[in-house]
Amino acid sequence: MDTYETLNEVLVKLFNDIMAIEEKAIIIDEFKDITNNDMHVIEAIGRDGSKSMSTVAKALSVTVGTLTIAINNLVKKGYVNRERSEKDRRVVLISLTEKGKRAFGHHRKFHEDMIEATIQGLDPEETEVLVHSLTNLKEFFRNYGK
Repeated sequence: MDTYETLNEVLVKLFNDIMAIEEKAIIIDEFKDITNNDMHVIEAIGRDGSKSMSTVAKALSVTVGTLTIAINNLVKKGYVNRERSEKDRRVVLISLTEKGKRAFGHHRKFHEDMIEATIQGLDPEETEVLVHSLTNLKEFFRNYGK
């Protein structure tokens, strides 16, 4: 198998498996009431204080309306707090509850373990090449179809 075929096989298999594997790894009993997409909303909100709905929507590349649906569900399930800004009542701020922060930490740990497994056994130069290659791939996807 040549390099092209090997890379194609690895990337296709990786893309097909990654969401299913991540969901199995991060949606444990404590967080069984949310989806993988919910977990990514929680990740976009982050642990560090409140963010506006528009900021989180932009980070996720979704509309505020789409995010509102996800936030409504996460508020009902106890993962997210929602409040109006004191400075500008038109602005809705969202933050994680303690339960949301635990989910965030669990998700973060999965990603840390994934990165460790990826770079295990690589020397600094190999790691640099990997980062460069994956950055190129990210740019391809970001610009694809524009």
